Amino acid sequence: MMLGSILFTAFTFNRYYAYMGLNRIGNIYRYAFWLAGIGLLVCFIRSKSKPQLAPSILSSENITNKDKNKTNTSFKDIAGLEEIKEELQETIDFINNSSKYRKMGARIPQGVLFYGPPGTGKTLLAKAVAGETKSTFLYASGSEFVEKYVGVGAKRVRTLFEKAKKEAPSIIFIDEIDAIGTRRNLESNNEKDQTLNQLLVEMDGFNTDETIIVIGATNRLDLLDEALLRPGRFDRHIYVGNPNMKARKKILEVHTKNKPLDSSVNILDIAKKTHGLSGADLANIANEAAIIAVRNNKVRVSIDHFDAAIERVLAGLEIKNPTVLLKEKRTIAVHEAGHALVSKILKIDMVQKISIIPRGQSLGYVLKFPEEDRYLLTKQELLNKISALLAGRAAEELVFNEITTGAKDDLDKATDLARKMVCNYGMSSLGHMAMDEEHIKHNYDVLRVEIKNILDRGYRDALKILKENKDILHRISDTLMEEETIDSKKLDEIFEMYKKPIDCAT
Repeated sequence: MMLGSILFTAFTFNRYYAYMGLNRIGNIYRYAFWLAGIGLLVCFIRSKSKPQLAPSILSSENITNKDKNKTNTSFKDIAGLEEIKEELQETIDFINNSSKYRKMGARIPQGVLFYGPPGTGKTLLAKAVAGETKSTFLYASGSEFVEKYVGVGAKRVRTLFEKAKKEAPSIIFIDEIDAIGTRRNLESNNEKDQTLNQLLVEMDGFNTDETIIVIGATNRLDLLDEALLRPGRFDRHIYVGNPNMKARKKILEVHTKNKPLDSSVNILDIAKKTHGLSGADLANIANEAAIIAVRNNKVRVSIDHFDAAIERVLAGLEIKNPTVLLKEKRTIAVHEAGHALVSKILKIDMVQKISIIPRGQSLGYVLKFPEEDRYLLTKQELLNKISALLAGRAAEELVFNEITTGAKDDLDKATDLARKMVCNYGMSSLGHMAMDEEHIKHNYDVLRVEIKNILDRGYRDALKILKENKDILHRISDTLMEEETIDSKKLDEIFEMYKKPIDCAT
């Protein structure tokens, strides 16, 4: 309508000036009107292509703005996680050979929920399931459904599931699902709840002929709504934890297969040094080792490059030109020597390296790794860990008769461990009981006394060991002042120079 009016006006004025015979003036005006008409026409076309009558987010029909996506990832690309891959084989076989299951009256699992710490391979597993079944892989983050406009999140959920039904068989992967799946309560009635309600309806309303699986991933299973976790929605809950030593070895082999390794590299030794790290951490270490090798103009990645990469990931970036006073450097050396001495005597893991070279926010550090994976710890082992954590401050008090702020991180870790002993593990005089947040809030004074008693005991044990091995403490700190770093071999040599220390732990 508007376009017709523009053209009609220009045409009318053109005929008018031609009729009146105003040739020169008429030509000027005709050109002016035609240019004005063309300009209005361009503005009109642009306004139609980008309407601004409503927020642009409301006009989005595709939640991911991605077309049909077929992933090439398979289980061959995933190292470790053998038990989880075996568990998922049934789901994969159901998609690939659904007829034999339907003959037996079995139904495909509606949803699979991966939960566990970050970086353990939850997203990669979802891609592998889609790749093994040649299904459409539809990715969405939980935060993409959360908007301030009412109804947008629910609309996006409907759009996502409609696309999945059209392109079945398909895998819907919702990463960080706790962003929309948090537990509802009587006081909440917001946009997020409406989005969750729509998700519950969609997951519960699948047609039995449609091969659609919803895979969710979260780091906080405890936050999710019970309705989302029940059978019929997320039928299977699979914990994806940090890999053990064998799994770490396989993961490192995958991430180093395209890297030229030196003969000095032993993947098993690296796996032993990386206890407690996730698959993402291991991939980062392998990549950092290659980068360090290139930086040093080497053609192969050696074990020294891997050790440097482990330090880079665990301790932070090395500060090349630190401005640490000589007095503070001496204090740091004594502090780290105290940690190393007590850890070695109490056999708290295996001390790999001691350093007073600042990294990140730390002025010094002791790298310790367990010789083997441990899943159960005794009460005495936990007390020994607390003693090792507090040994740095105890060494400062013993040598300088003063304490510093350098033990902040040690105190945080020791206090947290003591709190778990009291509130979670039942390892205090309060008896064999565990306490939730409500009990902790109402019994804080009693719990504080118990935690303090455990910390005081650990500190006394550390101070006792240091006093009886004061010569070794000074030897380690003096060596650190001279060389700045001590490896496990050098530490063993220092201990051999003196009489074998007596284990003073009670």
